[in-house]
Amino acid sequence: MSIQVTVRGLVIPDDELSWRFSRSPGPGGQSVNTTESRVELSFDLARSEALPPALKERALQALAGRMSGGVITVTASEHRSQLRNREAAVGRLSALLTQATAPPPRPRRPTGPSRAARERRLADKQRRSEIKRLRRPADE
Repeated sequence: MSIQVTVRGLVIPDDELSWRFSRSPGPGGQSVNTTESRVELSFDLARSEALPPALKERALQALAGRMSGGVITVTASEHRSQLRNREAAVGRLSALLTQATAPPPRPRRPTGPSRAARERRLADKQRRSEIKRLRRPADE
């Protein structure tokens, strides 16, 4: 996997990405307290020129609750090596932005129940009615 953030075929330039590294709380063995393997990848979506205006606006609306000052941040600390955490963070950011820039789903066209469904419902009602009629005493 490459360390390149792609969104719908567009590559986000490296100068628009901001990396931060810190000590990871996860597994690490002997070097756990010395290796900065935790990765934070930030992308300033509000000031970015990499995305077309339509995709950018869609992403800003979709990620409004997840951003802080127009900047979207993802973290990765599940691997021992910094490189694998960098790849994980890039994958997460790519997936997040790809999902956020997706076009809205087509509106649902309301439909009625099919003819077969109506017939099944009525046949079931008749069956239940017959069962209940047979439970009644014969003198009625």
